[in-house]
Amino acid sequence: MDTVQVIRAILESRGWQVHAVDATHAGSELVDVKKDGLMKCVDGRASDHTGDAMHGPKTLGGIYAIATMRNVTDAEGLAAIVKEVEDAGYVPSVHGDGSGSMGCGYFKLWSQGRLKGLIPPNFSSEQGVDAVRDAGGTYEVLEGSHYECQVVINLVAGKTLVPNHHDQRFIVDGWVLGEFGLDAATYVTLAASTVEQLSTTCRSARIIYSAAPQTQSKVES
Repeated sequence: MDTVQVIRAILESRGWQVHAVDATHAGSELVDVKKDGLMKCVDGRASDHTGDAMHGPKTLGGIYAIATMRNVTDAEGLAAIVKEVEDAGYVPSVHGDGSGSMGCGYFKLWSQGRLKGLIPPNFSSEQGVDAVRDAGGTYEVLEGSHYECQVVINLVAGKTLVPNHHDQRFIVDGWVLGEFGLDAATYVTLAASTVEQLSTTCRSARIIYSAAPQTQSKVES
């Protein structure tokens, strides 16, 4: 099966509604990833960062996505991921919210052992933020409550969507997985489990894919 079929099969087996559209039908939703954009969480809430910072790839918990998929559970390993993400041309980040650094739902579920197959970290949310900042990464603060009613899974390389806190959705840039050697099926399963535990109503996904052959993309300056 191709990636779209794999994602559809996983989500539909969990009772989700899934709709797939070609990128040509996504209109102006898709924007170029920019070098000042954060590799940030899929969270749809408003951010204390604006402009080009929102034009980075969206992953579960920001760089925590890479850590969890590789079973990196120490602060030293997290710091190394910061450097790896920087070398790949992205701005590494993690986030909290008005309640503090535990305001990232993905980190909270990970740290509490509520994500099947993942080894919980041996550092706290505060220690994780410190490790990321000390290594040169960014800490983002999100505002308000969750109202996401859809997950958008974008498979178009070098593109992303800009969060809109007035029309929240979880934005998952699935294309970036290949750049860090992460397994798509495992990742989508984790994403689904995360959303299911954070929202009682969000069980809808839209997959954006490109039917045209894709070449290696470059981050826009």
